[in-house]
Amino acid sequence: MKLGIMQPYFLPYIGYFQLIAAVDTFIVYDNIKYTKKGWINRNRMLLNGTDAMFSLPLKKDSDSLDVVQREISADFDHTKLINQFKGAYRCAPYFSQTYPLLERVVCCEDHNLFRYLHHSLVETCRHLGIDTEIRISSGIVIDHDLKAQDKVLALCKAMRADEYVNTIGGTELYQKSEFCSHGIELKFIKSQPFEYDQFGAAFVPWLSIVDVMMFNPLDVVRDCINSNYELI
Repeated sequence: MKLGIMQPYFLPYIGYFQLIAAVDTFIVYDNIKYTKKGWINRNRMLLNGTDAMFSLPLKKDSDSLDVVQREISADFDHTKLINQFKGAYRCAPYFSQTYPLLERVVCCEDHNLFRYLHHSLVETCRHLGIDTEIRISSGIVIDHDLKAQDKVLALCKAMRADEYVNTIGGTELYQKSEFCSHGIELKFIKSQPFEYDQFGAAFVPWLSIVDVMMFNPLDVVRDCINSNYELI
């Protein structure tokens, strides 16, 4: 069984969904420390030919809390964020196919950060036709005080995975020999460039999946998710 594990991100880039589609089961961390200035509650869209940040405002709290313990700010204006997307992409060729998904995602009323992100992930996977089983890390019986590679190995064993797939950035974190000693094959997924027209301007790569969906028909997006990468 192929397993993938990642922390949650808000409307992440296409490589995140390639990882989900490449495995049989995907575990999303809820009991992992929230990272300031990371990608958990923010990402990038195309605005006036360049990249612009969009984000979920969070309630002020301790930086030591896990993602599942963080809350979205009570004054989060769903309509304002929806209008940001509308202003950026209303003239995109596949706006009408993507906008209903954005409404379902952005207008989720849950203020718990993890549950909001989990809802976003599930809804986006459904829209993209990704049927991989998605599990929440805290629901799997392991020693959750473990860190880094040890925690990943424990999750692999608990799920009886014989193959673990991680993003290409994990080559500096995980050792194939260590996984092999536990009977698990470690592979890394490397996304291939996927360039498309963005209003005829210079291409801005690796934006949120929203950008990909706004400029490409669903069958092209799904094909890219399922094939435009290599496992090494």
